[in-house]
Amino acid sequence: MSSPDPQVRAARNLADPPPEKKPEKKPGKKNEKKPENGSQDPTETTTAGPAEPRTGSKADRSRSRSRGPVVAITGAATGVGELLAARLAASEEIKQVIAIDERRGEVSEATWHILDVRDPAIAEKLRGADVVVHLALDLDLETDAAARTAYNVRGTQTVLTAAAAVGVHRVVLCTSAMVYGALPDNDIPLAEDAELRATAEATGVGDLLEIERLGRRAPRAHPGLHVTVVRPTVLVGGTDTALTRYFESPRLLVVAGSHPTWQFCHVDDLVTALEYAALEKIDGEFAVGCDGWLEQEEVEEISGVRRMELPSAVALGAAARLHRIGLTPSPAGDLAYTMHPWVVSVSRLHDAGWRPSWTNEEVLAALLEEVEGRHTLAGRRLGRKDATAAGAAGATVALLGTAALVRRARKARRRI
Repeated sequence: MSSPDPQVRAARNLADPPPEKKPEKKPGKKNEKKPENGSQDPTETTTAGPAEPRTGSKADRSRSRSRGPVVAITGAATGVGELLAARLAASEEIKQVIAIDERRGEVSEATWHILDVRDPAIAEKLRGADVVVHLALDLDLETDAAARTAYNVRGTQTVLTAAAAVGVHRVVLCTSAMVYGALPDNDIPLAEDAELRATAEATGVGDLLEIERLGRRAPRAHPGLHVTVVRPTVLVGGTDTALTRYFESPRLLVVAGSHPTWQFCHVDDLVTALEYAALEKIDGEFAVGCDGWLEQEEVEEISGVRRMELPSAVALGAAARLHRIGLTPSPAGDLAYTMHPWVVSVSRLHDAGWRPSWTNEEVLAALLEEVEGRHTLAGRRLGRKDATAAGAAGATVALLGTAALVRRARKARRRI
């Protein structure tokens, strides 16, 4: 995933590699039973063909690849895009991988094109592709919201138009299950065809809703183009989002009267789901995540982190003011996703034969290991010295001390 800032490239929210080993599984009460079974010029570099698979004759592998699709991946230099490019480049079912990003990545078996996805010249780079998986998105918490939206929306528009212009027959978009919205009256779990009731109040969700709208319009504007939309739940594995930062706090904030539920998705499972979409084993709109969900009490038991409960008016009001004066990157709308249920059925993938390789408990354990040593209060990262000074009461101070912070910020502005 990419960023409009030349100093911040390709999915800073997916900057670190996922854990190499899955942590030990811990039991969860609410998990559903898992089903059984499981160039030579500056803008282009062409490399050797994909690495040979381990089994089968060269002739068999050649015939298999000759029948497979050519898949282009945007945002292929880092994060999910890099992982998907590596997986598809090694697959016997894929004829060729075209990798597109603002810098060259490490997947040497792919054919690389270096450019911004908003550049109309991308059309020529997509020529010959059967499927495009569009992962060049900026969902970084620290990116200016207007710049982020301009990049995400314009990039998606350009990719969809360019793909249709050169005869690509399918584009795969990756958004988030957050588009369903986190609401107290949500079904548990939500059906994948449930109404999208999210608003633009949470980080990046407005962009994702607009991307989905563009995806629905594209086949009508360009007959012959098909669009698949993949919606992962809380994504873990080298990610940095408001939802992963929630677990970096000294206390888990719980809004009084709310009933949080948690459904995670490891990047490994997202990559295999995207592979299914690229191979057209599934189409349309579908969710991806672990089977079942965890209640807040189970999350606290597994994490060993105690809760801090606050009234709704205090928590939401404080979060809004802290964000408005620039003290935290997360708007108040992010809190809804830690308050209300938004777990989703993943039945469409199951019906297609896909199964997650991670459970909710395993992903949570991996997340806790990943964020160990990081300190966040009210969505804002702290240095080690600040975190030590804040202590266990820091989250309360960060929220309940908002009025003093606001007054201090106003005084500072008047002095300028």
